[in-house]
Amino acid sequence: MSKHTLLSLSDLTKSFGGVLAVSEVSFEVHQGSIVGLIGPNGAGKTTVFNLITGNYLPDRGSIFFDGRDISGMRTNMIVSLGIARTFQTIRLFQNMSALENVLAGCHCRMRSGIFGAMLRLPWQKHEEREAIDIAAGELEFVGLDSNPDMAARNFSYGNQRLLEIARALATRPKFLILDEPAGGMNDHETRSLVRIISQIRDRGITVLLIEHDMNLVMKVCEELVVLDHGIMIARGTPEGIQKDQSVIEAYLGPPGNDEDEDF
Repeated sequence: MSKHTLLSLSDLTKSFGGVLAVSEVSFEVHQGSIVGLIGPNGAGKTTVFNLITGNYLPDRGSIFFDGRDISGMRTNMIVSLGIARTFQTIRLFQNMSALENVLAGCHCRMRSGIFGAMLRLPWQKHEEREAIDIAAGELEFVGLDSNPDMAARNFSYGNQRLLEIARALATRPKFLILDEPAGGMNDHETRSLVRIISQIRDRGITVLLIEHDMNLVMKVCEELVVLDHGIMIARGTPEGIQKDQSVIEAYLGPPGNDEDEDF
């Protein structure tokens, strides 16, 4: 039985100032999978992420999520549909506590607005307590529950990455986009991240990630999509991608390059 397609990109194209960043990229992500989007620096990976999440508008092509066309939809609407993300450059509220940062992720699912907060109505208090429980649970999930009141700026760089993941999970996503989640992590933290990503999928959340750490990619991803100069050059299992000549050349240059394969 075929898997349900959760995300579908068709002929996605985006230029900046006449420079083609992404050209006619098409691929699907099936529900319950972990897919890696890889390629050399400047391949267009983050541009694809920003198109999916509404940070950029596509010049051409379409993006369907769970059967709905989200091309050009506002970012807040995309989040409400069930897409969450982390960023290559950490975007935490550095002076706020870990718990407060994750609570910010809960906001998109809360019904109470400014007047509810001012009046402190019973249902609003219940919703607030529920949000705190959710935030605390996500901190525990990523292993940061021992210091919920510590300011984000005081966490290690690797743990700030995990805090971003906890905040994204607090939005209750169907689909999680991770942009360089292992950046700045040591070996121990990276091993923990592999486990956490697998557990995220076990919760029924589909994962799409960009990552330069090929060891992590090969361990956690079931399928890889490879970009080079904005063009999709390969798609397949990690084992198949490792042997794909076009991928090897994209990373290492044309035949005759004496460097060792790095993935």
